[in-house]
Amino acid sequence: MKPTNEKLSATEVSALIATLKSRFEKNNKRHKGISWSDVEERLLANPAKLWSLSKMEATGGEPDVVAFDKKSGEYTFFDCSAESPKGRRSLCYDEAALASRKEHKPADSAVHMAEYMGIEILDEQQYRALQELGEFDTKTSSWVQTPEHIRKLGGAVFCDRRYNTVFVYHNGAESYYAARGFRGSLKV
Repeated sequence: MKPTNEKLSATEVSALIATLKSRFEKNNKRHKGISWSDVEERLLANPAKLWSLSKMEATGGEPDVVAFDKKSGEYTFFDCSAESPKGRRSLCYDEAALASRKEHKPADSAVHMAEYMGIEILDEQQYRALQELGEFDTKTSSWVQTPEHIRKLGGAVFCDRRYNTVFVYHNGAESYYAARGFRGSLKV
């Protein structure tokens, strides 16, 4: 569960905004037709979302704007780091998987960490949309939201990009690897 009292200082907000703006300006093809000033205004009006973005940044996600919803007025951020975020690797899928491990438990689960950060794990469709914006996870892999019928049977789903193709795989939800993490999304 995400802490409710977490807040960034004015200095932290300023530094995060500068980082996000720089990334936004360097990667125009990810957000054609979207104005940074509009994004910044929305960010400054949502301190809890800034906290979540700071956690995405701190764990190596390199969040960037990838979409705008005209109906809701929300901007969508995805982790856009070249490889699965370094600070979110070596995690099993969820808390049930973590509890099922008898030994050599990882430090956390992807689902729990995402909840704490206040973000959603990308689903397969979002992961494929991200891959349309560049080449991601060419050396790593990322857990994606797993359909309930697969999870009930003990499995979980992850994706990566190899041979210029996005692959979807399965593994036991309790498994974890140094090269597998998760990518998140956040609507602001």
